[in-house]
Amino acid sequence: MTSTPTTPPSLTVLHWHVHGSWSTAFVQGRHRYLVPTLPERGPWGGGRPAAWTWPDAAVECSPAELAARADEIDVVVLQRPEEIDLVARWTGRTPGVDLPAVWLEHNTPRGDAPATRHIVAERDDIPVVHVTHFNALMWDCGRAPTRVVEHGVIDPGHHYTGELDRAAVVVNEPVRRHRVTGTDLLAGFADTVGLDVFGINSERLPEAVHHPDIAVIGDLPQHRMHAELARRRVYLHPIRWTSLGLALIEAMMLGLPVVGLATAEAAVSVPSDAGVVATDLSVLHDALRAYRADPDLARAHGTRAREIATTRFSVDRFLADWDDVLRDAVALAHPTRSGLDAAVPL
Repeated sequence: MTSTPTTPPSLTVLHWHVHGSWSTAFVQGRHRYLVPTLPERGPWGGGRPAAWTWPDAAVECSPAELAARADEIDVVVLQRPEEIDLVARWTGRTPGVDLPAVWLEHNTPRGDAPATRHIVAERDDIPVVHVTHFNALMWDCGRAPTRVVEHGVIDPGHHYTGELDRAAVVVNEPVRRHRVTGTDLLAGFADTVGLDVFGINSERLPEAVHHPDIAVIGDLPQHRMHAELARRRVYLHPIRWTSLGLALIEAMMLGLPVVGLATAEAAVSVPSDAGVVATDLSVLHDALRAYRADPDLARAHGTRAREIATTRFSVDRFLADWDDVLRDAVALAHPTRSGLDAAVPL
């Protein structure tokens, strides 16, 4: 875990805890982070996560506390449409009008993807920050300024053993999302190599897929999942349509080679000396057989996967990029705040 910053916070940032791993990396920065909290928790007031360690700079705030501290907020990071109204109601300030804002877009567009219009496409006062270049390519963001800040992932360490000649799969909601997550492909892959499936609501998988060599491990705490992933020979990424999953990056950092669908950002994230990505399923089955039969090959490619992931998705690079984003958002709304350049050394 990255240590808590010792320098004074430069900005006060309002942001909801929506995506756990992303937010955990984000709050490692040099700022103060206000995290909305409701008594019932839930999607609009989840606060700090109970299971993960966040630095003291991430502060839980009720709506009343946000109202009292409204003037302190320098910028809001929006992630869902409802947050625009919630910010206005809870702080009395309107994102993009009298409160600098950026929109963090985690997802690939849905429906007619190349023609899907972003919710802030008609605005030029709320920039859109995409987590992958593929997402930036696919979304129609109209007038909204756009940029890409790739994920930052806290390094779990090189723990690969590959002692189990099976493939690890991490899929959230595999029954509800089904073809999106490649659930329909799992039985075929299990004919080639045994699968151990992790993820949110993965325990429902037998409702959709029946195969004697698919074992559901379930939704484990992150540290336990990492330990279990590292014991598997190879990481299988069967997801058709998603941003680059943080679990895939974590698996690479752990030292697992990757076999996966060459779709979305995954197509350009796994070089041939770190794994195999393809749209031809027979190529993927051959790769699974090769890694299962050759532990040395799996280890070598996993080591290379780790080198790539720890460089490309380092938290230091991620936080530096976000310092740029936040500074620019505030400067756009308050051009006279040139002091931010000194407060946020880049």
